[in-house]
Amino acid sequence: MLARLLIRYLKTYRWLLVGILVFQFASAMASLYLPRLNADIIDQGVARGDTAYIWSTGSFMLAISLGQIVASVIATYFAARAAMGAGRDIRRDVYERVSGFSEREVSTFGPGSLITRNTNDVQQVQMLAMMGATMLVTAPLLAIGGIIMALQQDVGLSWLIAVSVPVLLVFVAILISRMVPLFRSFQTKLDAVNRIMREQLTGVRVVRAFVREPIEEERFRGANTDIMIVGRKVGSLFVLMFPAAMLVLNLTVIGVIWFGGIQVNAGTVEIGTLFAFMQYVGQILMGVLMATFMTIMIPRAAVSAERIGEVLDSETTLIRPENPVSVFDAPGTVQFDGVEFSYPGAESPVLQGISFGAARGETVAIVGSTGSGKTTLISLIPRLFDVTGGEVRVGGVDVRRADLDRLWSSIGLVPQRPFLFTGTIASNLRFGREEATDAELWHALEIAQGADFVREMDGRLEARISQGGTNVSGGQRQRLAIARAIVHQPDILVFDDSFSALDLTTDARLRQALWRELPEVTKIVVAQRISTVTEADRIVVLDDGRMVGLGTHEELLATSETYREIVESQLGVEA
Repeated sequence: MLARLLIRYLKTYRWLLVGILVFQFASAMASLYLPRLNADIIDQGVARGDTAYIWSTGSFMLAISLGQIVASVIATYFAARAAMGAGRDIRRDVYERVSGFSEREVSTFGPGSLITRNTNDVQQVQMLAMMGATMLVTAPLLAIGGIIMALQQDVGLSWLIAVSVPVLLVFVAILISRMVPLFRSFQTKLDAVNRIMREQLTGVRVVRAFVREPIEEERFRGANTDIMIVGRKVGSLFVLMFPAAMLVLNLTVIGVIWFGGIQVNAGTVEIGTLFAFMQYVGQILMGVLMATFMTIMIPRAAVSAERIGEVLDSETTLIRPENPVSVFDAPGTVQFDGVEFSYPGAESPVLQGISFGAARGETVAIVGSTGSGKTTLISLIPRLFDVTGGEVRVGGVDVRRADLDRLWSSIGLVPQRPFLFTGTIASNLRFGREEATDAELWHALEIAQGADFVREMDGRLEARISQGGTNVSGGQRQRLAIARAIVHQPDILVFDDSFSALDLTTDARLRQALWRELPEVTKIVVAQRISTVTEADRIVVLDDGRMVGLGTHEELLATSETYREIVESQLGVEA
């Protein structure tokens, strides 16, 4: 998966990769040539007292060194551009893929895990791409080229290389085999830390209200300790790598000096040649060490690439039709025909046998006890889920055959938990329609009964909204979400218990304004309060995923026991 991911995203930067190969090759060849020139200076210049040769060869070495520096800098710059560009492209594709997920896929992965995959996991692959591009040519050339050049200097000492390199490779292989499962565990535990922290930040009011701070702190401490333990195990293995490499390198150098000194004393090897051999041994082991460092990064990057690939390869159930229908014959209408819906792995359907319709401009209310399937039912209208049986039609077209952009543009959804984005009131309202004028925004606020409190805020339409809308009350957040849906100018407005945070007076004024100002807009209302739905054209009563009543308020009082129980319980509370 890692190789496929790198090939897929780095091929866009093939000319940068060519440049990296060229300049890294030039840098490596310079590194291999310099020890030979150094040996010539010692054997031919210093030994013979030839100052002119020393100056000329030394100047040549200096020029090669400067060229090597320039080549290394350019190669690193190209590697950084290619790696950062590939990281940007991966994050873009992951984001676009997740944006196309239905609620089912988002629930399967979990928001915390998806965030980690698009940040930390992409960063691991990005770092490997940069280090790999930087060392792609240098490491093998230093190792292989160093061996060839060392053998040209003195074959008699080559046995030291034949011993040291395999010893280092075996040690590295053992460490890496133990690191792979630890890296996979580390990423999983990082998901847990992100998930817990996200839950605690989102539900901070609930945590404080129930005095759960010590318990939540302990839960986070446990997850944090788990990731620390795994990280410490990885670090304890990682920290052994460089001391082991340096031990092998130093022992090899000692062996070269010891056995090479004997040959120098015997007159079979010149001092310059011995120094060059030592430098080549250092380059060989440095090349192995660089390859080792890359090899250490590969397991973690491979785990991250696998997790990224799971997202990119995940097929969403929200499949766009091959020949989408973009023209709705009956705009503003909604029809449920024998609808059934089951969650994956569920023993029984959440919804079954649901059939009713809403004509253009009508108001249809949906009531029922908690867990009866109300939110799931209206989620089928904008195709947040796909039915597992039956058919949902919007504008006379099956939502599975409709063009998704056209479908979504015809629906204004106010969710059960209204969410506002960081920005201003105006930017949040224009999330429904970017080209909306200030006059249209104020008109939507008037309908949603939010104009009064917006006028009192500093900046009015330009008043700041914090992330999630936490700097406004729950009722204000609901009214802003309703205004945003109105600005969208849809054919159908869907309210998922969107009046629950409003007092009865505001609720009544808002509904009257909706009916008066938007008579042509179809309204699907999920509500808990009976007072919110009594004036609806039709009321759908759900019980345990089944439709047990359909009619007006008066009709259901006479025919539906379930509806009558709901009314009596609320009237008793209100009395």
